[in-house]
Order: sequence, then structure tokens, then C-alpha cells
Amino acid sequence: MRFVESVEIAADVDRVWAVQSDVERWPEWTPSVTAARRLEPGPLALGSTARLEQPRLPPAVWRVTEIEPPYSFVWESVSPGVRSRGEHRLVALGDGRTRAELALVQTGPLAGLLGLLAGSMMRRYLRQEADGLRRRCEQD
Repeated sequence: MRFVESVEIAADVDRVWAVQSDVERWPEWTPSVTAARRLEPGPLALGSTARLEQPRLPPAVWRVTEIEPPYSFVWESVSPGVRSRGEHRLVALGDGRTRAELALVQTGPLAGLLGLLAGSMMRRYLRQEADGLRRRCEQD
């Protein structure tokens, strides 16, 4: 299962990266995350982990598996029967604008069933994250 969302933001890529990579502050700007805690200090880097709590989902630990600041990071979380991959990519559009591309990819023996049962929630959470990121980055 793959869910995708994108949004154009009236802020440069460095501003958007600063907001998006500050994982512990996500609950301030997206209702799709109620708590976020980095499990080690320092900037987001390859191997970094964070524990996220989201409404209607069990808490999950996400580990960064790819990162290219200030343009992208990918992280993964594993639960019984499902591997989830969150992709966060930024594209500089010029004139101080950025497109944020978000994707959630789920694989494993239970991924199809999870998609059927929770697909609308996953799409809603991605939309909330995209909209919240845009609002936070466009604040003065």
C-alpha cells in the first residue's frame, strides 16, 4: 500500500527542512501526531530514532534509513505483519517556494488488510501533516 500527499509552501527549503526535521515539535502543528520523542540527542541523522504516538494507532519507533539534508529523509517502523516507510521529500521551486512530498508505504503480509481497514485514516493523517507543515512554515 502506498499513500501520497504533496503541498506547495511559501517558504524556502531551509525553513521547511528546519520545521520538518524537528520531529519532537510535530505535535504542535499536526493533529496526526499527539506525542513525539527523539531517542537520542542531536540533529536528525542516519540511524536516528523517534517514538511517535498517533491517534488510533499503537506507539511506534521510527528509524531514519536515508537522509539528505535539507531535501529528504526516510524512516521506517516495523510492527507485526507490517513494515511502514515514511518518505519526506522537499523540492525547491524557486521564488522562495518549496513543494513537500510525503508518502507512506506499507509492506508485509498484513499491509493489504491494514490498507483496507485504515486507508482513509492514513490518507487523512498525511493530509493533516502536509497542511500543518505548510501553515507552520508560512508563519512569520
